[in-house]
Amino acid sequence: MSDFQETNIQSTSATPRWVGLAIAALGAVSLVGLGLGWSALNQSKSVEQSTQASLKQQNDALAQRLTKTEDQNQQLQSDLKVVTDKLNVTQEDLVKARKLTKASVAAYDKKLSGLESNVNTQLASKASTDDVTKLNGDVSGVKNDLDATKSKLDRATGDMGVMSGLIARNHDDLEELKRKGDRNYYEFTIQKSKTPQRVGPVQMSLNKTDQKKSKYTMTVLADDKSIEKKDKTAGEPVQFYVKGTAHYAPYEIVVFDVGKNQITGYLSTPKSAGAATAASNSATQ
Repeated sequence: MSDFQETNIQSTSATPRWVGLAIAALGAVSLVGLGLGWSALNQSKSVEQSTQASLKQQNDALAQRLTKTEDQNQQLQSDLKVVTDKLNVTQEDLVKARKLTKASVAAYDKKLSGLESNVNTQLASKASTDDVTKLNGDVSGVKNDLDATKSKLDRATGDMGVMSGLIARNHDDLEELKRKGDRNYYEFTIQKSKTPQRVGPVQMSLNKTDQKKSKYTMTVLADDKSIEKKDKTAGEPVQFYVKGTAHYAPYEIVVFDVGKNQITGYLSTPKSAGAATAASNSATQ
């Protein structure tokens, strides 16, 4: 018995101490490795589960989008079919309308051609030399009447009963009269005022106007006299006499336009009008 104990004691005493420490260290490392491996495994599972959940969420959202897109496509296809149907109907109506219009135009042309042919035939059958002569006479008569009317428009009797010369109705007509050189012409625009305005050899002042009726009242100063021309109409020759001119050649005023507070027109004087009138007016002024 004592021999065995001695042998065991000796055997124990023979094992080095570092061996025990190494074994203990290896055990600790193994435990640490197992702990780390377990933690990594758990973390990997957690990441995998999170990834799967995110992928599932994305798949669900994509599926919803696809479903919504499919519904929209179906709605668009339905709307497109309705529009296509309506367009086809419109095109059919347009084709019908074109055909109807073409047929109507053809019928109208045919009817017009027939009517023209009928009229020509009737005229050819009824016309004679006497008819043509009579027609020419009527045309000549109408032309003469037109010429007389034109002459009456170009000339008019003034407010003193004297037949005026050619009358200008606007600025262009007045320029034509100036080129003819039969009389002296002074164009004017007079504002409503008590102060007279010189126009050629005389002075004029505008008293009042009636734009709606194209009427006006003015005063003319000539030969040391004041001559009132009351309620005159645009286009009417307003006549008066001055010293130094023949009795049959009066001065004439023709107004183109009657405005609210002004008149526009011209003064016409004979070529024989001397400077005496201007001198007399200057003395009066």
